[in-house]
Amino acid sequence: MGIFRRNRDKNQAPTSAPTANGSTNSSTNGGAPTASNGQPAAMPTPTAPAVFASTMGDFPLTLQHSLDRAARLFANREIVTNTADGPQRTTYGKWAKRVNRLAYALEKLGVKQGDRVATLGWNTATHLELYFGVPCAGAVLHTLNLRLFPQDIAYIINDAQDSLIFVDADLLPLLEKVADQLGPVRNLIVTNGKANPTDATKLPPILDYEELLAAAPDAPFPWPTLDERQAAAMCYTSGTTGNPKGVVYSHRSVLLHSISLTQTDVAGLSERDRTMPFVPMFHANAWGLAHAAPLVGAALIFPGRLMDPTSVTNLIASERVTLAAGVPTVWVGMLQLLDKDPGAYDLSACDRILCGGSAVPLALIEGLQRHNLNIIQAWGMTEMSPVGAFARVRSEVLALPIEEQNAARSKAGVAVPLVDFRVLDDSGNPVPWDGVTFGELQVRGPWVTTSYYHGGDDNVNKFSDGWLRTGDVVTLDPYGYIGIVDRTKDVIKSGGEWISSVNLEGLIMGHPQVLEAAVIGVPDPKWQERPVAYVVPKPDFKDILTKEDIIGFLEPKIAKWWLPQEVIFIDAVPKTSVGKFDKKVLRAQHAAEQTPQQ
Repeated sequence: MGIFRRNRDKNQAPTSAPTANGSTNSSTNGGAPTASNGQPAAMPTPTAPAVFASTMGDFPLTLQHSLDRAARLFANREIVTNTADGPQRTTYGKWAKRVNRLAYALEKLGVKQGDRVATLGWNTATHLELYFGVPCAGAVLHTLNLRLFPQDIAYIINDAQDSLIFVDADLLPLLEKVADQLGPVRNLIVTNGKANPTDATKLPPILDYEELLAAAPDAPFPWPTLDERQAAAMCYTSGTTGNPKGVVYSHRSVLLHSISLTQTDVAGLSERDRTMPFVPMFHANAWGLAHAAPLVGAALIFPGRLMDPTSVTNLIASERVTLAAGVPTVWVGMLQLLDKDPGAYDLSACDRILCGGSAVPLALIEGLQRHNLNIIQAWGMTEMSPVGAFARVRSEVLALPIEEQNAARSKAGVAVPLVDFRVLDDSGNPVPWDGVTFGELQVRGPWVTTSYYHGGDDNVNKFSDGWLRTGDVVTLDPYGYIGIVDRTKDVIKSGGEWISSVNLEGLIMGHPQVLEAAVIGVPDPKWQERPVAYVVPKPDFKDILTKEDIIGFLEPKIAKWWLPQEVIFIDAVPKTSVGKFDKKVLRAQHAAEQTPQQ
């Protein structure tokens, strides 16, 4: 059948072939698994005999349960998508019916279990339909990051072997740039608008999403019985070193991660919330909120493509958002609006803002507190689905002065339940919990990957005895708060997205007048970090090469947000004893140059 799944225990018995349950009034997962003859299928053989067997059932943890629960219990709860023409409103009940129609459409398009189905879209109700319709039908949802440059998008499509791509109409030009590299793609299905390609003959056949759904039966879809360890979704890292790397999530891992977000000391997501995931649905599963909200019936407020600070702030106010989530850049922009005109926006309903992707500056925490807004730092990775830690203020810390409370808020946080962690020094020994000694953070858990898809050497270098080596150098304080010190790799994080200094250096050194180039990340008040390029011209061009030459050379090759903020010309790049670029020296030099003279 070619079901796309990973890391199955070699002793686990194979599951029966998925069959339609055909029921119109039962739960979408069909209750207990059934065999083709309609009798209950045998449960998987346990990997080891139980010393004393429990009486508990082995209920399948799949997204079909979340879909069914949202439709049956929360049919009237809202899903709102912001657009240039105003908010578009639907409900979980109407959404679930469209998800069923989508499943019929996928079947008609020949999608089979394990097929990878890609999306290239903004945060919308339509995208949420795909978030559930694709995996509940047994296929694998693959969200494409529209902020990557075209060659990386093409690489990801081919590496995952995407069979279909659902693309928002205004993002179709991104695929036109790689039209000759869409080999595995059978169809493009245009969502949220009408297709207007420059030359449709260069693209796979284009279909209209709304026309597909309109032609589908208005009836419950006979959902297949799924193995909870079957692949549900996949994301790719942003390629901090080399090509992007794929991470494949199972139904089980996604559902457990969703439940985690409902815990009080994590996101505390509940039916009473009106949730706005500003974090893109193409970035680390929208931090799991798009999966978790339907599970508990929280209303979802999507920003669409209107992601500027004014639109976001107005949306939080007008829709009475209680929980918002996004990278620091968003909230820096919102803070500027609030400081400029404190009485212009009623944000009194918003009792927590989740912030991650980059370290949350203390100034941002304190600035939002001036406006009675509570920002909570979260830490995680694409490899972790992504949530790993939350900087909730522990009871012992609440007894401390506000300055010490905010110091805790500015850390990565305390590991959430079911995420196991350790911090090891260079000798492989655990570091003391003193808030000073640092080591590498390693994690494992039911929603933490144990390998990359087509990972190659990274599957050896990034994992150790079942632990994911995060690449974060951290400290642990006596309360268990994780403090990020640095990255083991010189990666730059700008606006919540990765920029590979190594790749950028390679491109700059491709300029015919450049001898060497080193790139570092420097603090930026809006984007958290921006790249600065130190460039050594070839001798003949020492006084000729300009910043404009470098930027002009890079512009057609990379995304705009990768372009260096500064280009500084030097005589030689400082090097370590083994000949590597010594970026510590460059960072110190840049910091000293930015420090005002006394």
